[in-house]
Amino acid sequence: MTKSSAATAPLLDTRALNRATLERQLLLRRSSLSARDAVRHLLGLQAQNVKPPYYALAARLDGFAPEQLSGLMAAREAVRIVTLRSTIHTHTAEDCLTLRPLVQPARDRELTNFRKGLDGVDLDRLAASARELVEAGPRTMTQLREALSAQWPDADPQSLAVAARCRLPLVQVTPRGLWGRSGQVSLTTAEHWLGRPAGPAPAPEAVVLRYLAAFGPASVKDMQTWAGLTRLREVFERLRPKLLTFRDPKGAELFDLPDAPRPDPGTPAPPRFLPEFDNLLLSHADRTRVVPPEHRGRTWRGNQAHRALLVDGFLAGLWRLDGDALVVEPFGTLTKAQRADVTAEGARMLETMHPGTSYDIRFGTVVRG
Repeated sequence: MTKSSAATAPLLDTRALNRATLERQLLLRRSSLSARDAVRHLLGLQAQNVKPPYYALAARLDGFAPEQLSGLMAAREAVRIVTLRSTIHTHTAEDCLTLRPLVQPARDRELTNFRKGLDGVDLDRLAASARELVEAGPRTMTQLREALSAQWPDADPQSLAVAARCRLPLVQVTPRGLWGRSGQVSLTTAEHWLGRPAGPAPAPEAVVLRYLAAFGPASVKDMQTWAGLTRLREVFERLRPKLLTFRDPKGAELFDLPDAPRPDPGTPAPPRFLPEFDNLLLSHADRTRVVPPEHRGRTWRGNQAHRALLVDGFLAGLWRLDGDALVVEPFGTLTKAQRADVTAEGARMLETMHPGTSYDIRFGTVVRG
């Protein structure tokens, strides 16, 4: 698209983008999708910690119970694996076996950061050796480091383990990730755990269409941010005849599916309690469709992410469970009606995630710094 044609593309203002994204993310109204279908539609859930995927679905699905996702993981229909942006995601088994090959170039780039510690190491041999080790029995990263160091004593042990994780699709086996259970991180290959071989990487065009269905309208940079990949412009160009184009308030070109929902910007957006690392907040290069500029960076402190509160569709505060209380910390003043709606949504979330447990709901103030 030329600069002149981009300038004449229909404008989607921030609220229009917000409502469209919330609808795709199942956050404008709760969905009747099953947990499995929701995980697939959303192309996975950020799972740096164990609990966030459960809270993510509680915010999105009608009638959700944590046992639904936990049951999928116990049945090996969903798994935890490093994929998008080099971070752990909960994916359906099918997406695990195909999306991981798609993002393999990013894993290969990650490996270059450890080149010095892998001097003299045959990476193909390392991958074959690591596969044999973890398929003989799940291994922790410590066990994997020790076993690989015995074969390459002059290499950096941590680099050896990272190389195995980058070269192989290593999943975290249960009970890790199950609701109400605990377990250290133990790894085996996706193929071994799921009992079938990995499929070929999907055509990037197919993944672009799925991304737009879950996160659109979006720019090329948005999708590259979500996937942790580069050079996707030509993929979008091949799809251009099948897509609609818009522009955002900053003039960036946005792509979208012709039949995707784009609700009226005035559509009400109920409050939502999102977990730390929710993909809604991480999957666009320009996050102003959800994060007001004045609140940029307020869901993070150092390497720690905070749980996010949405009010009227936008980031409006933080929340946490503190003993027997749900503590809600708005960034600004809530109206009486907003406060009542947040309280009602908080009570619903608690009943979904912690049925039979009594919590007070308290409002506090976020301290910056």
